[in-house]
Parts: sequence; C-alpha cells; structure tokens
Amino acid sequence: MLWRFGYFLAWQLVGGALGWWLEGPWGAAVGAAVAAWLWFGGDLWRGVRVLRWLRSGDLSATPSSFGMWGEAAERARRLLRQRQALVKDSEERLQEILAALQATPNGVVLLDAEGRIEWCNQIAAVQLGFDAQRDVMQSIGNLVRDPDFGAYYAAQDFTHDVVLQGRDSTPSRPVRISVHLHPYGEGRKLLLTRDVTALEQADAMRRDFVANVSHEIRTPLTVLTGFVETLQTLPLDAEERARYLTMMAQQAARMQSVVHDLLTLSRLEGSPLPGMSEWTPVQVLMQRCEDEGRALSAVLTQNHHRHHVLQFPAAQDLRAEGEIAGVPSELQSALSNLISNAVRYTPAGGTITVQWRHTDDGSAIFTVSDTGPGIAPEHIPRITERFYRVDRSRSRETGGTGLGLAIVKHAVQRHGATLEITSVLGKGSVFSVTFPANRLRRPALPDGLQPTASAQTALQ
Repeated sequence: MLWRFGYFLAWQLVGGALGWWLEGPWGAAVGAAVAAWLWFGGDLWRGVRVLRWLRSGDLSATPSSFGMWGEAAERARRLLRQRQALVKDSEERLQEILAALQATPNGVVLLDAEGRIEWCNQIAAVQLGFDAQRDVMQSIGNLVRDPDFGAYYAAQDFTHDVVLQGRDSTPSRPVRISVHLHPYGEGRKLLLTRDVTALEQADAMRRDFVANVSHEIRTPLTVLTGFVETLQTLPLDAEERARYLTMMAQQAARMQSVVHDLLTLSRLEGSPLPGMSEWTPVQVLMQRCEDEGRALSAVLTQNHHRHHVLQFPAAQDLRAEGEIAGVPSELQSALSNLISNAVRYTPAGGTITVQWRHTDDGSAIFTVSDTGPGIAPEHIPRITERFYRVDRSRSRETGGTGLGLAIVKHAVQRHGATLEITSVLGKGSVFSVTFPANRLRRPALPDGLQPTASAQTALQ
C-alpha cells in the first residue's frame, strides 16, 4: 500500500510541477488536482476491467494490468483456475462413480425428497420398465404401479425389501425383482433392485429336491418295513416268503440306486474339472455303452413278444474315431444314461439309434434317438433338473430315479460339452452331446489306407 500512496503523490508532484511551470502557484494547485483526478480515473478504469472480467469468469480474457488491480486479477485468476481444477476433478470422480453404478449387475435409482427420479442406471430402467433419460424427475410411484410396491412405499418401513414381478415376466419364464429402499440425506432415498429369479428358482429346486429325496427313500422304506413286519408276525410258507424277500430286494435295490446317483452327483459337483492327460478310445467307450444298453433292453422286454431294435455304430467304423480326453467313468456314465433313458421309455418293438460322428470344425456329436412317446415342449427346459419327471407313474414303472439326466448334464459340462434335447410328442426324442475338438484326437491313417464306406458315411 505504501508504494501505491507514493505513486499517487508522484502523480500530484508531476502535475503540480507542470502547473507551476505554466501558471505559477495557482497553476501548481490546479495541476496537482488534475493529476489526482487522472490517477483516480485510471485506477477506477482498471478496477472496472477487473470487475467485468470477474463477472465473465473467462480465464483466457484476464486483463493485463499493474499495481494493486493487476495483482488482484492475477490472484483471482489463480483461485479460479484452482476452483475449475477442483470442479473438473469432482466431475471426473462423479462420472467414475456413475460409471461404476452403471456397471453394477444390480439396479440403482436415486430419488429426491418427493420421490422423483434424479438418476438411475440402465439395469434399473430395464427391470422396472422405464426410460433412464426420459423419466428423469418423474415420480417413482407413477412409473412403478405394482400394488405391492405402492404399499411398501406408503408404509415407509424400509427395513426389508419387496419382491415384484418383472416387466418381462411370462407364465413360462417368470421374472422376480427384489426392490429395497434405503433413506439417506434429507429425505432422499436410494432404491436398489436385484433380479432374484434364479435365487427363487434355486430355493424352489432345493425344496423340491429335499421333498423328492424324502419321497424316493421313504416309499421303499415303508414297503420294506411292512414286509419285515409281515415276515415277523405271520407264518408263511416257503413260496410266500421267497416272494416277499424278492420284493424286499427290489425295494432295497431301488434305494441303493437313488443313493448311488446322489453320490455320483455330489462327486461330479465337488471334483476338479477333468484334465487332458487321460485318453479313452471311443470304440471302447461305445462298446461298454452298447453292452449296458442291450443288457437293460433284454431285462425290460423279457416278458414281451417283441424286443427293442438297437442300432449302434459298427466296431470297425469306431476305430477311426480315435480317442477322447476325460474321466472314463464320467463319460461312460453320461453316455450310458442317455441310452438307458431311451431304452426305458421306448416301448417294446421300438427303435433306439446311437451315433457318433465328427463335424467339419473338429468336434464330435454323440446322438441317441428313439421312437418313444416323446416329450412335450414345456417339459424340455426342466427335464435335466434333479428328480424332475414328465410322467411320475411311468417313471416308477421303468425304475428310473429321476437323476439320470442331471448326471448327464453335469458330466458333459465338466468335459466342456453341451447337451441338446429335441423331441416331438408321440414320435420320439433325440439327445445329442457335442464334445469340443480340443478333447478329441483321431489316429493318422497309413498312406493308401482309406476309411470304409460306412465310416465315410458316419463322418459326413
């Protein structure tokens, strides 16, 4: 401030000196006064420029000045630049947070104190059925018209969530959305949505699994208990005793089959994925499956005049199919289960055809087709669930446990394969397992040796 006062005095001295030189003492007084007013006008003009620049906020148009106003402008420019840097940093952080919320698999909606949408991610918009851009500042109550949500919002008890039916829900494919409100700030609310369809289905499957296991084991146990009491309390001749013991053995075998399949499923789910070090010839694998399928067919049709027509690839054709990598017991269990299912559900006299063929991309397809009763379309998505049966009475007659296809699904998935099921009601079904090329290797044929005609057909 001292230099500013000295600068003002210098202007007065210069003006007074000029006035003295021109007009004497009165000229000196007038010159000093004019110099003071000129200095004051210049200083005011510089101040107005700085004030105008501060109002515009344009850092690129900082006025060039000196003195106090120049220093004030420079300091203001630095503060504005720091503030802009902070604002930019805050905006970047906000965008990062919004991008993270946008990437989350759950829906997020920010509501103001009046329940209007301030922001939402795309997941929430899809799950709740509104537009993330168009419906900003719209009341959530006007967009989500489910009565359960309306009651939940009106009760103001947000200690729990409410499960709503999704907008894309259909009777065949239900969609269930969990909605939970969390108050924060001054009356604001955070609304979180989550697709709980899979969780509810898993819970329903768990309940069904427990009920089915209990039923599958309780029924033969009841029969066994009844036969034991009969044998203990009634005098029976040798023929009746033998008949009862035979039925007891059948029920015990049924329980043993259920327990064996449950243990197989548990082992498949808990074991590490199969490696690529163990190779099994496709011919050996298919021969074992054929032996089991023909043996089961002979047992099931022994009291019928007609038998199944079982068609398997010829042994000489399978020699050219090479080997497959994986756990042999799991592979045989999966393929044998598909053949066993076809044999069990195909009436006597029907045809079961088993094929193994390579595709152009190097993968291989194992196919079991039958001329059985077929499967209705609504059952196909669930037919690989544990204990799921299309016809429960028919399953009891054929002796199935309801776990075979579940075992097949887990076994093939562990080997990187896929299971596909197609069926026409009343005409039969086709079960196909596609093994990836990296789990297959075919032998190199000697020069001049060509595959047989039937092998060429199988490869096409």
